[in-house]
Amino acid sequence: MNSYAARRLCRIGILGTLAVLSVLAPTGAPGQTQPQAGDGVDRLTVRLSDPTRPGSVRVNLLNGSITVKTYDGKEIKIEARASDWGPMHHEEPPPPGMHRLSVGTTGLTADEENNDVNITTDSVFRPADLTLTVPVHTSLSLRTVNGGGITITGVDGDVDVTVVNGPITLADISGSTVAHTINGHLTATVAHLNEAKAMAFSSMNGDIDVTLPSDAKATLSLHSQRGGVFSDFDVKFTSPSGQSNTETSTTGGRYHVRIGGGVYATINGGGEPVQLSNFNGNIYIHKAGAH
Repeated sequence: MNSYAARRLCRIGILGTLAVLSVLAPTGAPGQTQPQAGDGVDRLTVRLSDPTRPGSVRVNLLNGSITVKTYDGKEIKIEARASDWGPMHHEEPPPPGMHRLSVGTTGLTADEENNDVNITTDSVFRPADLTLTVPVHTSLSLRTVNGGGITITGVDGDVDVTVVNGPITLADISGSTVAHTINGHLTATVAHLNEAKAMAFSSMNGDIDVTLPSDAKATLSLHSQRGGVFSDFDVKFTSPSGQSNTETSTTGGRYHVRIGGGVYATINGGGEPVQLSNFNGNIYIHKAGAH
């Protein structure tokens, strides 16, 4: 096997790469595409180098949404559908007597090496909505700017997600999690807190709504500039509510003062660190089963 094949590269695109893959990825090869079904969806199935170990997936989109769900298999299944730009984008209507055909135009590409999978699309030219089906223990690093948000369900690997314009929805997660949105709501349901698996949720413009198990032992770090903080847990503050920490420094004759409005608290006696930070919006901390 040459060095190129050893990288277990699999690609699909709008310029006929299916024909190339039919040569580079015969039966049993790490990357394998599935034929187009004429429904405008590009599909890829990526086989990990070592299926006995958890994999990691990285996605960076300029325009589009990302949805992740889990299953009992050992491969990474990817579907990409070209979506509309939205109401501000003008698309020429079909001529009389004709209808528009949906074709795969996402430029979907997936590279796998040593269980790390990097997924890209031609989302610069047209929004692409991705749906990933992954093993439960997969770690995720996902980014999207416009045209949709990120939704993840059932993953217990490490999660690192960022959305610029759109919401984040996390359901039944339990791994180390960092989630940040600039303009959008952030909703998360935590299945259970794990030792040494810190969680951080932040938003610039939009509410943060997090549900924790009723018996969760957590130490909360709360920051809210223009909004309230609400919880149905019995929260115990470790510093007086509203107390601010002031940091001062002098450098080159310039005097700098920073006032931080962080408040620290515990639920069920304290435990795993959970950080919630919001600039313009409320923070809600729910107890599972209480609503």
